[in-house]
Amino acid sequence: MKIRTKLTLQFAGIFAFILILFSLVVYYFTSLYRQDDFYKRILRRAEVAARYVFEADEVGEDLQRQNMIDFYHELPYEAVRIFNSNGDLIFSHGEGNLGATKQVLEQVRQQGAVEYDNAERQVVGIRYQDNQGDYVVLASSIDAYSLRKLQNLKIILVVGFLGSVVVVVLAGWAFAKQALRPITKVVSEVEKISANDLHLRLSNAEGKDELSYLAQVFNKMLDRLELAFEMQSTFVSNASHELRTPLTAMIGELEVALMKQREPEEYKRVLQSTLEDARLLTELSNGLLQIAQASIDPSKIRLNLVRFDELVWMARDQALKRHPQARIDIDFANFPDDENRLTVRGNEALLLIAVVNVLENALKFSPNGRVAVGQIEVQRHDVVLRVQDRGLGISEEDLKHVFVPFFRAENVRNITGHGIGLPLTERILKLHKGSIEVRSQINKGTEVTIKLPQAYTIIG
Repeated sequence: MKIRTKLTLQFAGIFAFILILFSLVVYYFTSLYRQDDFYKRILRRAEVAARYVFEADEVGEDLQRQNMIDFYHELPYEAVRIFNSNGDLIFSHGEGNLGATKQVLEQVRQQGAVEYDNAERQVVGIRYQDNQGDYVVLASSIDAYSLRKLQNLKIILVVGFLGSVVVVVLAGWAFAKQALRPITKVVSEVEKISANDLHLRLSNAEGKDELSYLAQVFNKMLDRLELAFEMQSTFVSNASHELRTPLTAMIGELEVALMKQREPEEYKRVLQSTLEDARLLTELSNGLLQIAQASIDPSKIRLNLVRFDELVWMARDQALKRHPQARIDIDFANFPDDENRLTVRGNEALLLIAVVNVLENALKFSPNGRVAVGQIEVQRHDVVLRVQDRGLGISEEDLKHVFVPFFRAENVRNITGHGIGLPLTERILKLHKGSIEVRSQINKGTEVTIKLPQAYTIIG
C-alpha cells in the first residue's frame, strides 16, 4: 500500500472514530435528557391527577376549577390509574397498559416513587396519602413528539457522519498528496543519481523540517560515496601503475636476454634484476595482504595491554635496522606520574607495523640527514605520538588522498615506495579505535599524529 493511501485511510479512520464517538455521545445524552425531562412531566401529571380526584370535596370552588383545568391539560396518549391500599382500581383515565402488577404497586408503596418503561410508554408511580387512606397513583404517557425529534437527530447524525467521511477522504487524499510532494521530489531527484552522476545533490536541504534533515543526511552520504568512488578510482589507477612497473621491467629484461646468446655474467645480471623486481612484487603483495588483514572484524583480533612508549622504542629500533644511517629522536612531552596511563589495549604486532610505517615515511621523505623526531604525549584520555620530518611536504590537494592505497604525491614519485604505509596504518588504528592525522606544507615538512585511547581512564 502506498504511503499516500495509508495516510488517507489513517486520517479518515481517526476522524471517523472521533465523529462516531461524538455522535454517540450527543445521541445518548439527548435521549437521556429527553427521558428524564418527560418523567418529570409525568410526575407532575400524577400529582395533578391525585389532587383532582382526592381534593374534589375538600377544597373551594375556585381551587376545584383550577384542579380541573390542570387535569385536562393532559399529555399525548396520557393514562392515569389510582389504586387503593387493597390494590383495587378506584380511578382510571385514558387508555393504555401501564403494567400495574402487584409487584409494581408494592414497590411504589415501599419507595414512595417509581419510574419505569412499559413498552413505548413511560410510567411514574407515586404514593399519595389522603385522609381517606394511602393510594398509589400511576401516570403514563408516550413522548411521541420528542421520540420523533430523537429519530430525526439519529438520521441527521448518520447522514452527517457519512457525508463528513466522504469529505474527509477527499480532503485527506489531497492533503496527503501535498504533504508527500517533497518526498516525491526527493524520489525523483534520487532516481537521477547514478554512479556517473554522484556530483548531483538533493535540492530540498535548506529547511528545518524532517525532510530537509533527510535530504541533508542523504547529501552527506553522497559526499562520502563520491569520495569513496574517487578513492577507488585512484586506488585502481595507482595499483595498476605500481604493479605494472616491475612486471614490465621483468618482461623487458627477459626478452632482451633471450634475443641472442649471452655471457654467463650477463645472464646473472638479468636474473639479479629480475629477482629485485620479483621482491618488489612480493612487497606489494604483502602490503595488500596486510591491508586486507587490517580490515577484518575487530572482534577477531586478539587484544592485550601494551605499553605505548615501549612500542614506540621497538618501532624505532626496527626502523633503524632498515635505515642504519638515519636518526630518530624520541622524547616525552609530559611523562605521567601514573605509568598506567601509557598503557593501551591492542594487538602489539599490528600496532608495531603502524608505528614503523610512520617512522619510515618520515625517514624516507627527509633527504637531509634522514632525521625524524617523535614526541610522546599523554592527554586526558589518549596517548599521542607526533612524528615530524623536514622533508618535501605534501600539497593540500594530495593530502586528501594520502590514505588511498598505492597513492603517491606528485613530488615524491622519484622516491622508492608503494603508497601502502599510511593506508595500512590508518586501518590498523581504526581497528584499535584510534586515529591518525597528517599535516604538511610544501618544502617545510610533514607532521603525522597518532592517537590511541588509554586502557585505564582517569576519574575526575
